[in-house]
Amino acid sequence: MRVRKMMTSVSTKTSKTNFETKATFEDFFNLSPDLLCISGFDGYFKKINPAVCNLLEYTEEELKAKPINHFVYQDDLNTTLMVRKSIKDQNHLINYENRYVTKSGRIVWLLWTSIPVQNQEHIFAIAKNITYKKQLEEERDIHLIKLNQIVNDYKQLTYAAAHDLRSPVNNMISIFELLDIKKINDPESIKYLKITKETVTGLKETLNDYITVLNNKIKDSSLVENISFQDSLNEVTFSISSFIYNSKTTLNVDFSTLHEITFSKTHLKSIFLNLITNSIKYSKPDVFPVISIYTQINDGRKQLIISDNGIGFDMEKVGEKIFGLHQKFNNNSDSNGIGLYLVYNHITDLGGKIKLESTINGGAKFTITFRD
Repeated sequence: MRVRKMMTSVSTKTSKTNFETKATFEDFFNLSPDLLCISGFDGYFKKINPAVCNLLEYTEEELKAKPINHFVYQDDLNTTLMVRKSIKDQNHLINYENRYVTKSGRIVWLLWTSIPVQNQEHIFAIAKNITYKKQLEEERDIHLIKLNQIVNDYKQLTYAAAHDLRSPVNNMISIFELLDIKKINDPESIKYLKITKETVTGLKETLNDYITVLNNKIKDSSLVENISFQDSLNEVTFSISSFIYNSKTTLNVDFSTLHEITFSKTHLKSIFLNLITNSIKYSKPDVFPVISIYTQINDGRKQLIISDNGIGFDMEKVGEKIFGLHQKFNNNSDSNGIGLYLVYNHITDLGGKIKLESTINGGAKFTITFRD
């Protein structure tokens, strides 16, 4: 009799524990403000929490009735398919961004972390709504571009004003040199002419000093130093290591010809970051990105080469517009027409040149020639 009571007590306790565990999980799943879902390898939602329905404006039944691809923004569909295939191959997905379209037609940005469960053919995923963050980033980029344009306009105006003023000043000095003061009999006129000449000469010296200071300030704003290509590249690849890993990108690096360069470290890291991420974003569907980065010396000029096996460009179509502000040549979701514009300005501001060679589906090759 005592044994039976004990067994009943254990059974009741176990049942209660299971109930509490299930209730706790359901509460967590249903009350979480983040988007929680379980999808199948077949591309359909299996379980979703209310946050998903609230954001996408569909009922749970509507979301489960159609493939997940149906709700993904069209421009992000190819990359999303590649990422989902990678997850099925047992690769965890961390911090992947893509866009979904709500029932009312709004576009929302989501940041995903997904883990595959192979034996169940399920994917456990959690997403955060980062639409507001993306809007702020877009506004920031617009403000930075405007600020950069204002600074450049101000710089050009200052140069133009200084140079334009020097010409009439030089003309005035030439006139004074042509004047024969001996022919002037009025002492007071001679006195004022000498004062005027000294004033104009002083103005010329001030303008020359001002232009020299302006040149030095522009150089100081982009601190130039002797930097290592490898060290700068390591910093960049570390910062985007997850992006490189998840995209299965191969980096072939060779700095044996030229280890270092006198350049702005900040600019060089920005060049590496923009060109590497572009190569990954614009890779061919179902083809893993391969990026080659190396240095060479061509006709005595120091060069950095960054090439890839991506979708490439139609050079007859893009021409010199490729480095223009807000120039877009594809429908990639991350394309904002800013990256190559920044790269171009980083290089040309320090006296260098950049050249692009590319064909459609033939990859892209950027050759950066540094100033001697």
